[in-house]
Order: sequence, then C-alpha cells, then structure tokens
Amino acid sequence: MRKLLLMLFILLLTSTAWASVYDYPFINGYEATVLGTPSLYRAALPEKIPSKMMELTVFAERKIPEVFWYQNKFRYSFSSQKGEAPLIFVIAGTGASFYSAKMRVLQKAFYQAGFHVICLSSPTYFNFIVTASKSGVPGNLIEDSRDLYRVMQLAWEQVKDKIKVSEFYLTGYSLGAAQAAFVAKLDEDRRRFNFRKVLMINPPVSLYNSVKILDGMLEDNIPGGLDHFYEFWEEMMRRLSETYKLMGYIEFTENFLYDVYRKKGPPSEEFLAALIGISFRISSENMVFAADVMSNAGFIVPKNRVLSATDPLTDYVKVAARTSFEDYFDGLFYPYFASQHPGISKEALIESMSLKSIELYLQRARKIGLVTNEDDIILAPGELDYLVKVFGARAKIYPNGGHCGNIAEKNNINYIVGFFRNERGAGQ
Repeated sequence: MRKLLLMLFILLLTSTAWASVYDYPFINGYEATVLGTPSLYRAALPEKIPSKMMELTVFAERKIPEVFWYQNKFRYSFSSQKGEAPLIFVIAGTGASFYSAKMRVLQKAFYQAGFHVICLSSPTYFNFIVTASKSGVPGNLIEDSRDLYRVMQLAWEQVKDKIKVSEFYLTGYSLGAAQAAFVAKLDEDRRRFNFRKVLMINPPVSLYNSVKILDGMLEDNIPGGLDHFYEFWEEMMRRLSETYKLMGYIEFTENFLYDVYRKKGPPSEEFLAALIGISFRISSENMVFAADVMSNAGFIVPKNRVLSATDPLTDYVKVAARTSFEDYFDGLFYPYFASQHPGISKEALIESMSLKSIELYLQRARKIGLVTNEDDIILAPGELDYLVKVFGARAKIYPNGGHCGNIAEKNNINYIVGFFRNERGAGQ
C-alpha cells in the first residue's frame, strides 16, 4: 500500500511539473512577435469581465485643436471587485490604447485573480497626447512618466469612493514597462501610492535603440527601401488575397495568423520583420502627427497652421508614414526638449531615455521584477545581458516568445499574476 501511495505521489509530482512546462510553439522571435499565442497555448481567461470606460479632464484650461475635436477627454478602463482588493495600474505599449488586445489579456488575468484594474493608454497614443501630455511631445521617459503619474492620481480620485483598496501594484508591457519603472521611482518621492510590487514585461533597455531597430525592420526589408513602400503594400495585399482564397476569410487575430502559418508554411523572416515595422510605423505616424499639431512645431504641418475638422489630412499622413523615429527625434523631439533644457546634448537626451539612467534605483528596488524573452527583437546586442545583470534573481527570462508574443501564454500569465500574489517562484 505504501509503495502504491509513493508511486501515485511521484506521478502527481511528475504530472504537475509537466503541466507547468513552458511549451510556447514559436522559436523564431519574429514569428512569435507577429503570431502571438495560439488558443491551445493561451491562459484560460474569462470571455467577459465587468469593465467601464471612464473619462476625465486632465488640463481644464487646455483648448483642444479643432482637428482633434473628438478627443475631448482622457479615457481609461476600470474593473472593480465587490470587496477589498489590491488595485493594479496597467500601462500599454507603444501607440496602444487601454483597450488593445494585450491590455485586455492583462486586464482579464488580473481581474480573474481578484484585483481591481485600471488600464491606461500609452503616452504615445493619440488620445493621451491630445488630452494628457503636458508637453504634447511624447517619447521622453521622465516627462511621460510624470504625465502617467498625474492621470493615475486623477483616476484614483475618480474611483476611490467606489472601491476598497488594500494596496497598489503597477505593471506595463513594452514601452509601458519602462515607464512603469520611472513611475515607481517618481512615487518613491511623492508617496501617493507606495507601490508594493512593480513588474516590467518585455521592456526596452534604451528606447532610442529599440525604436531604431523597429524602424530598420521596415526600411531594411522593403526591396528598394521606403521609396517602394506602396509596391510592398500591394504585394502584401496580394498575399492576403491568396490567403482569402485558401481559407475563405480574413481575420487579423492570432488564431487566424496561426492557421495561415500552418497551412501555408512560415513566411520569410524578412517579410515578418517588415510587417512588424509597418505596425510600428502606423503607430508612430499617428504619434508624430499629433505631437506636431499639439506642439505647433512646424515639423509636418506648417507652423501656426490651424487645421479644421474638415481639412484633408492625406498629405500630412503620407509624410508622417515616411518619418522614422530618428527623423522625429532630430526634427521635433530634440529641438523641443533642447529649448526646455538649454545646453542638453543629443547624447544626454538619449541616455535619459534608457533604463541605464535609473540603474542604481532598479538594482536596489527589490519590489521591481522583470519578465522578458531571450529572443526579444527590440533588444540590441548586449541588452539582455544587461537586464540579467541589473535584476538578477528578479528576472524571469523565457527562451523564446519574441516581443510580447507570449504575453497570453498560460505559464507566463501564471507567473505574472503569481508575482503580485507573492507565489513561490514568481518574483521571489
């Protein structure tokens, strides 16, 4: 009998260990970034959760440009538990809103785990730039984090009478992960939230390095360069037409892309890189246009030109689509911040847009953890080693997953939630 019980115990341990094996399917970082997590590998999350879209005014005196008439309030989402619970703020990645696909995954995971959840759009998202950015020129981690901290306080004031909060947590993915670290450092001084735990999910080390990598994915993988962008776009549409003939439908979801992948075989790494570059460029062109209008920089729209709600914007959008981050940095971003901080060099400004500028804080802040992947495509050579050096045992590094491609993977979600629950093996 004892032998039988021992065998059953061993089988239980073995099956438990097997269930927790990380088996994310894509070993190529580009594939993972584009294809995400197919349903077979995703965490079991509720289809729907209680969630409200909230609105607030950040700058009462701000006059919204007529061309942005529909962006009159800052928007975020709020999910609440019935009883007392921790409140977690979640910050979106570059160009993403509070309602983007990755944000909904995290929102559902944290709500299911028993947290109140406030989801915030990226400071590089259109609505944030127009309504909540003090400068109107996003990309400066210090300034953007101050803007985030401001809206966190306003959101908390708006909901605090509706919920009971035991403690505050903070997380973000991609650019939002880097901003979470800067917000946490700011809170060390201002003590509004006293965040108990902070988790960075797939952060860039240097924002400048990462966006140059993303720009290069587009510019280096379009035959003939950006001058042939529209020919590349037409070729991509042709491939999608072929996919439609093969499958009978087109749906830009991770499961659909995975089905295409299985039926047609993996596309070339160059094509995947170009897709990633296009996605980033679409996000950045909206950011550049909004920043130019809000700051009246004259970078794309002529200085002092007042755009109405009915003015055609096609020509401006075309220019923005051909604008790299380096163009934005040299032509708008650096001149603006140089005017605010006379004498600052480009090198010093770039350094301030890096985790290295707060390295000592990150080494000492034991409450801050890190989750990333060895094949994260936005990390420059040596930057993964840097993260491991800074975070040590607080770093969870998966062997594959690309840039946020595994964010919904069941083991990753378990780790992320477990980090805030103080579960063994998660952030300990």
